Amino acid sequence: MLIHPWDAPRDDTWQRWLATHDFGQLAVNGPPGEPPYVQPLHFAYDAERAEAVTHLARPNPLWPAIEAAPDVLLSVVDDYAFVPGPWQAEPGTPPEHGVPTSLYAAVQLRCRAHVVDDPTEKAALLNRQVGHFQPEGGSVSAAAGEAPYGRLLPGIRGLRLEVTEVRAKFKYAGKRSQAVRDRIAGGLADRGQARDAEARTHVLRVGPTAG
Repeated sequence: MLIHPWDAPRDDTWQRWLATHDFGQLAVNGPPGEPPYVQPLHFAYDAERAEAVTHLARPNPLWPAIEAAPDVLLSVVDDYAFVPGPWQAEPGTPPEHGVPTSLYAAVQLRCRAHVVDDPTEKAALLNRQVGHFQPEGGSVSAAAGEAPYGRLLPGIRGLRLEVTEVRAKFKYAGKRSQAVRDRIAGGLADRGQARDAEARTHVLRVGPTAG
């Protein structure tokens, strides 16, 4: 993923963003001569532990691939929007000369995968994940050998993704003039399509960068 200086996060924005953008794709090296395996999944990112936790069904074909090559990539992309060319035309430039582009946020976590099969550890991992998505409670905690979830634990395997490298990109017109940025923000507000509001928030937050 190409990251220009004006698209790079300037603080811990990516960590705060991952706290609420917790559905991504896990990419694992496939067998020689085959493309990578890519698995959509929910996950819970823990900034203090620098890891993400998730689980998959035991029959999932990713398991042999993960065990053979535990260096994996968790990719998350969201808050994307298409920007029509005229919105990007600089003052004094014909609108039809503006260049269309995409706005988006993307975080890629390179991870070392650790498979969790111990029933007690697996239950603890599930409780961490459910606690992230369901902080209001309402469900019984998972416990090995105890109803209602204990009998289901053998059907899944847990996965701890130890983060070893982070690449984050927030592409929101950071190198454009304030006039263009204001036009993009206004256009997104007026258009009001899915994710336009989120993209506009990023455009307003990320100021221009020199260079």
